Amino acid sequence: MPRIILLCLFLLAHAAASASAEGEARFGGGILLPLRVQAAPPPANKLRFRHDVSLTVSVAVGTPPQNVTMVLDTGSELSWLLCNGTGAPRPAAAFDALASSTYAAVRCRSPECQWRGRDLPVPPFCAAPPSDSCRVSLAYADASSADGVLAADTFLLGGGPPVPALFGCVTSYYSATGGGGGSNGTDSSEAATGLLGMNRGSLSFVTQTATRRFVYCIAQGDGPGLLVLGGDGLALAPQLNYTPLIEIPQPLPYFDRVAYSVQLEGIRVGAALLPIPKSVLAPDHTGAGQTMVDSGTQFTFLRADAYAALKAEFTSRTRALLAPLGEPGFVFQGAFDACFRAPEARVAAACPRLPEVGLVLRGAEVAVAGERLLYRVPGERRGEGGAEAVWCLTFGSSDMAGMSAYVIGHHHQQNVLVEYDLQNGRVGFAPARCDLATERLGSGA
Repeated sequence: MPRIILLCLFLLAHAAASASAEGEARFGGGILLPLRVQAAPPPANKLRFRHDVSLTVSVAVGTPPQNVTMVLDTGSELSWLLCNGTGAPRPAAAFDALASSTYAAVRCRSPECQWRGRDLPVPPFCAAPPSDSCRVSLAYADASSADGVLAADTFLLGGGPPVPALFGCVTSYYSATGGGGGSNGTDSSEAATGLLGMNRGSLSFVTQTATRRFVYCIAQGDGPGLLVLGGDGLALAPQLNYTPLIEIPQPLPYFDRVAYSVQLEGIRVGAALLPIPKSVLAPDHTGAGQTMVDSGTQFTFLRADAYAALKAEFTSRTRALLAPLGEPGFVFQGAFDACFRAPEARVAAACPRLPEVGLVLRGAEVAVAGERLLYRVPGERRGEGGAEAVWCLTFGSSDMAGMSAYVIGHHHQQNVLVEYDLQNGRVGFAPARCDLATERLGSGA
């Protein structure tokens, strides 16, 4: 498993006593929260492979407040927490519902149970008599699952006031990659104990709290970064380039209508666009082929034709810099087979010379360069004495992963200011030194 990368993405509230006048103006009243990149599989994995790293945010829930760690996921709707109760062992930081005076389980006949969950793949449902609880059952493509009750409690975010929100109080969690109850079966207070759903569904945290804008900036490596909920915008980076959210009103079997879906116009390697037909990059009549911006996914995934074109061009352009792994059967995490073998020092020297890969969106672009293009596979060594590490291109095949969409993951959003502007139906991107942006608020340590 890769090393833990802490991103101490601290956040201030507009009314926080420690905030400077400059910081308050800069953040326009937004609430800032601690965010980190942590070596732990997201509890709600949506892909058919193991996630090694997830973005996590520390919040307080209940009365009196209990500190919990949640995966920040713009690709999921219902927030949920592992709760103390019967079932598999829990991490030490599981939420104790019985200890919160503001906790309330939702009853099955309530509107919240009857219609609020209309955007979930499996809507909430009534438990078998004589119970009157509203149940939630979450199942994911990697065979992970979570079950519990729909509940309500207060969430405290940074220095802001407590806000009420519905969430899943999960008492049974199974991870297909390592057992139930925790991160790969581990029982650690450092593991994520839940998920903060941030998509546009009716039960998402964004919708429930009427958040119309949020921004994050993920620093590269172990530098600090930034997450802002609400506010009137940031002045931490050059002008953002915006791409509109794609809307398809009619339901389609493979189109997620509450995801942050944008239009991919092309993929370039260096200065040249790959010869990929526009039809390959757009959703088809079933909805397959949409492009989603997802903080809950680590890497970026492309449909088969686009992935094949990128793999061929990147391998050809880097032949003098990187030696192909030469093992046709090797596939990292079931979706990455553009892999190489080289000592760490050689890769470090080659990274500045690697061709930049650009995801060209309608009105914006996400550019990936240098060390963000390669990922060292944990535990894999080759050559005499294990002198060579195994590296894979950080773009994978969504078809190999059992998906029908393009997904832009958070690894390729490093040192990019990303704004989700629900008010205007768009997502903005701007290159930024996220560590320096955080330091300007006076807390870069």
